[in-house]
Amino acid sequence: MDTGWDFRREHLRPAQRSHRVILNGGDQPNVVPSEAAVWYYFRELDYPHIEELYELGNTMAESAAKMTGTSVDHKLVGSAWPPFLNKMIAETQQKNIEAVGMPQWSDADQTLAKALQKEIGAKVEGLKEKIEPLSEPVKKPTGGGSDDIGDISWNVPMVYLMYPANIPNLPGHSWANGVAMATPIAHKGSTAGAKVQAMTALDFFLEPQLVQQAWDYFRNVQTKDVHYETFLSPEDKPAVEMNKEKMEKFAPQLKKYYYDPAQFKTYLEQLGIQYPIVRTKQ
Repeated sequence: MDTGWDFRREHLRPAQRSHRVILNGGDQPNVVPSEAAVWYYFRELDYPHIEELYELGNTMAESAAKMTGTSVDHKLVGSAWPPFLNKMIAETQQKNIEAVGMPQWSDADQTLAKALQKEIGAKVEGLKEKIEPLSEPVKKPTGGGSDDIGDISWNVPMVYLMYPANIPNLPGHSWANGVAMATPIAHKGSTAGAKVQAMTALDFFLEPQLVQQAWDYFRNVQTKDVHYETFLSPEDKPAVEMNKEKMEKFAPQLKKYYYDPAQFKTYLEQLGIQYPIVRTKQ
């Protein structure tokens, strides 16, 4: 669990990253297709370098089209600024994290956590039981997640709240990360996090000087030299059509897995699972 803020990193040249998905590569392996489509995802650590990568990608596509006597057009399907979190809110939130404390993990919670960590070859240490202190951001980051909440952070003061509602040391974006979601681990962590959020909101409602301090930091530190610009134009619309077929196929199939609180005390009970289930020695 941690909370924190992000400072502007000057004179830093972060590593560039891009990801590609071929949406339409043709319909015959031995025939040059009449049309093709590819989706590029450009990632960087600040707006100027994201803009630079985006312009470079368009230049490369246009140059390749000229070289081959073809035409190209592009559509912007999404954009996310790197988040910049507010120091003053983070300090207030940290006090409430320390007041609420860590969830009380049961032996069953720890058994599941350690078994899953062992199963995937991760460091086996179970669920964390101590509050981590508030710390400054990494001075020279080499990566990070992307989320359009970053755009919000450049328009109003904000922070993330990260509370332990999952098992640590997991690889992310994998089946292992979904295991805890149906267990008391997720419920306990989310409940504790909700308490912190409520207490922090009350602090800002009841102490107007905290609001002023957060805005002062936002205006005089965060946005003193850098000002938000959106990548999106009025013509850029949400690409809802990209997942239309998948949603139509899988959404009805998911309904049978919806939790029914009227009949079951927990989702595990609905699934008929005795908690925790771990691999036994063979």
